[in-house]
Amino acid sequence: MTAYTATVTVRLKRGVLDPEADTTQKTLERLGFELSDLRSADQFEVDLDAESADAAAERADEMAQRLLANPTLHDYDVVVEEQGV
Repeated sequence: MTAYTATVTVRLKRGVLDPEADTTQKTLERLGFELSDLRSADQFEVDLDAESADAAAERADEMAQRLLANPTLHDYDVVVEEQGV
């Protein structure tokens, strides 16, 4: 088994109200930053042992589907890196 870190980034789907991002975008614009859009996201880092990077990604994907993300509201991405590399 090899140690991996899976990073799962969960964000609201486009079109779903995101009050945190709206407030942040308005504040950034008041500070003089020009933005076309801003979305907030949650990021989870999961350390796990697996036979391969693909197996680690499959497990992290299952975690996202079953708990970390609500498929009705969220999109998510999974990135897997071998630890110590």
